[in-house]
Amino acid sequence: MAMMNAYAQYNNSKVLTASPSELVLMLYEGAIKFCNIAILAVEQKDIPKAHTHIIKVLKIVDHFRATLDMKYPVAEDFDRVYVYLQERILEANIKKDKEILEEIIAHLRSMRDTWKEVMKANKERGIS
Repeated sequence: MAMMNAYAQYNNSKVLTASPSELVLMLYEGAIKFCNIAILAVEQKDIPKAHTHIIKVLKIVDHFRATLDMKYPVAEDFDRVYVYLQERILEANIKKDKEILEEIIAHLRSMRDTWKEVMKANKERGIS
């Protein structure tokens, strides 16, 4: 029990001390993790667990979309991707479809990896 409490405190401090770009990365990681859990739940025919974790992925994508700064032209591109992901996530939830979830993970991983590259480039330029 003490170990779980220490882990929770560590995670809490990690979030509280993270930069905005690190928080975005954590959200991508979380969405990928929840999608993986949903896939396992679908395979195990645990429909409530699959639903819960698919909804968590949807909420993260909803957050990404809601926080886009539309004054930048690239935001429109991201908005289109997020709308597509929202549609696919909803379809995956209705059908409890493992293949759709795997497609969603592939998109999320690609976006996460791109985000990591942006973070790295900004760090090299002294931007955080």
